[in-house]
Amino acid sequence: MASMMGTPATTRSLHDRLKHSINRTALRSYLAEFISTFLFVFVVIGSIMASRELLPDGTITSDPSCLVAVAFANAFALSTAVYIFGASSSSDAKSASSGAHVNPAVTFGLAVGGHISIPTALFYWIMQLLASSMACLFLRVATADHVVPTHAIAVEMTGFGASIIEGVTTFTLVYTIYAARDARKGPLSAIGPIAIGFVAGGNVLATGPFSGGSMNPACSFGSALVNGSFKNQAVYWVGPLIGGAIAGLVYDNVVFPVTFVQHSAVDSGINDGHGTNSNSGF
Repeated sequence: MASMMGTPATTRSLHDRLKHSINRTALRSYLAEFISTFLFVFVVIGSIMASRELLPDGTITSDPSCLVAVAFANAFALSTAVYIFGASSSSDAKSASSGAHVNPAVTFGLAVGGHISIPTALFYWIMQLLASSMACLFLRVATADHVVPTHAIAVEMTGFGASIIEGVTTFTLVYTIYAARDARKGPLSAIGPIAIGFVAGGNVLATGPFSGGSMNPACSFGSALVNGSFKNQAVYWVGPLIGGAIAGLVYDNVVFPVTFVQHSAVDSGINDGHGTNSNSGF
């Protein structure tokens, strides 16, 4: 009898989670995530293509200034996306804010930390991968079939080493996002997006020549799909996803432990409504 009574409860729980992930507010959030990811990938991949176009030999690795340009593009694009579509300080439940994850590793890290439900995270992943692919395809068509660059590891690097580098850089990125959006520190202000952009740009400067400085599985996937080359693609999924997950766990459970409170309503259709973190600014 107990097992028979447990099944409807589980079904209702799954039904509630899906209901919270598929409603008008949630759909607006998914659209916002698509736009923010498109903006980010367009600027980042476009900056690499522009740098390559300006060089006589078309090889950006031969000019250090190109690394700086791409790092600045990463910083500016991510800061702008987070500022426009990031978590709003307003309590308006109809806000179209998606949180501007623009990155499956960020979404995964927030899901592991309990800030976003699994069904919603999956919809975010779909939007991110679709937006990245569309941005790269648009760049290829708009530039008269110029080659869309893909992230690559240095010749002397191994896939394992590159994964570790991507994991560490993604850890710092997701950890910074957690800190910038921690409601205990007040609402997300202008300095939050700047800090997030700075850590992304700094990571590109530090690791670009070695692993490509991706930190973003969606960006790597979109460019690889349009380019038709998936070489070392696992590097840009395994490392960032593990790094993002560890960042979420360390921030919420070790460095800044949080208490869980029950909410009767879902925050902007993003959280699952069955118990969210009290520092939920995501």
